Amino acid sequence: MSLHIVILAAGQGKRMNSALPKVLQTLGDRPLLKHVVESAQALDPARIHVVYGHGGQAVQSALGYLDVNWVFQAEQLGTGHAVAQAMDAIPDDAQVLVLYGDVPLVRPATLGHLVGAAGQHALALLTVVLDNPAGYGRVLRDDNNRVVGIVEDKDASTDERHIRETNTGLLCAQSNHLRDWLARLTNANAQGEYYLTDCIGLAAEDEVAVVAGQAGTVAETQGINNRLDLSRAERLFQRRQAETLMAAGLTLRDPGRFDLRGTLKAGRDTVIDIDVVIEGDVVLGEGVTIGPHCVLRHCQIEDHTQVASHTVIEHASIGARCQIGPFARLRPETRVADRAKIGNFVETKKTTLGIGSKVNHLSYVGDARVGRNVNIGAGVITCNYDGANKYVTQIGDDAFIGSDCQLVAPVAVEQGATIGAGTTLTQTAPANKLTLGRARQTTIDGWQRPKKHNPGHQ
Repeated sequence: MSLHIVILAAGQGKRMNSALPKVLQTLGDRPLLKHVVESAQALDPARIHVVYGHGGQAVQSALGYLDVNWVFQAEQLGTGHAVAQAMDAIPDDAQVLVLYGDVPLVRPATLGHLVGAAGQHALALLTVVLDNPAGYGRVLRDDNNRVVGIVEDKDASTDERHIRETNTGLLCAQSNHLRDWLARLTNANAQGEYYLTDCIGLAAEDEVAVVAGQAGTVAETQGINNRLDLSRAERLFQRRQAETLMAAGLTLRDPGRFDLRGTLKAGRDTVIDIDVVIEGDVVLGEGVTIGPHCVLRHCQIEDHTQVASHTVIEHASIGARCQIGPFARLRPETRVADRAKIGNFVETKKTTLGIGSKVNHLSYVGDARVGRNVNIGAGVITCNYDGANKYVTQIGDDAFIGSDCQLVAPVAVEQGATIGAGTTLTQTAPANKLTLGRARQTTIDGWQRPKKHNPGHQ
């Protein structure tokens, strides 16, 4: 049987108190709905159908690139009504798996088990036993322990509210059965909605086997209804990612203080300290050390490089056995070759730094091409912007730039040149020579420092 997956994503999410539709709220820097679609795609279905409604234009604008069939639900009349909107695009001989756009942590393996349990004839329902089931639909069983229905919390009797087995809403059934049950739903309930869960009772009436399977963990089935739910899901998601990475050989000093908001590939014996945030696509080689409180965004760091604390690296590449930071900022298009060093309070942008070169502290190097074994002293600035255009500074191999120099681009420092401290360089510095550009030092005899006036003597 072909598998069709329906994802319900039409809810407004009022409790989020946000202008953003709930399914576009982010978990690990990806919209909730994208997480669910990715889990669905792992099952290799014939088609994924996303039922959207509130904020539909924003949802499609943000996620229109996804390979799904977008189904518009003009009126939100309940979960049963929502699924019915997608049924026209699903053949009678298919299996239908129903998921929710605000339940982002369910694992593909759990969904695979649910589909397998439904087989060609049964209805499979994912349930979970909760210590505090308040607010959840309860699973009703007969004297033979067979599932005979679901009662929503608002419609439950006092005795039914004591039931701890709850409905997650995730189910799988054959399309022809589901189509029939959806047509028979009524809205005679406390909320005046067409409940998808009423299909369980209809299946029992039709003597279709109802199989209740348990989720691997409670966290997998938790929906996101408010900001608190979202924050809890974030920590669960981050812990899951951390455990996967540690199982592959990454050392995390404290997995509870680690945030991955993208993808991370890390080699053996790499160590990440506390409160590091990783965004976008990041690749770390073997034996890399990332100090605490760093931000890595779309970057690549080669083997045995050390990144000290409070460093920000974005859209940059760093070679092997480099030393970066602390408190360094490597901005986009920075390229650092092997064994180079960028020290504390150094900022780079659109700069290549050659093998073994050093920018140790308190410098800005932007739009620069720096050769091998160059030393750039403290307080050096490449003056790359004239208020309208950016210009490049060229620094040859083995050059030495003294402290507190300004290199006014476009300008070149040739191979082996030395620039004396305090120089403002506006013309080419010749190779293997000392270039100075300072005002002559003068001492004035008899000068006295001004004194403050006595306030009482104007």
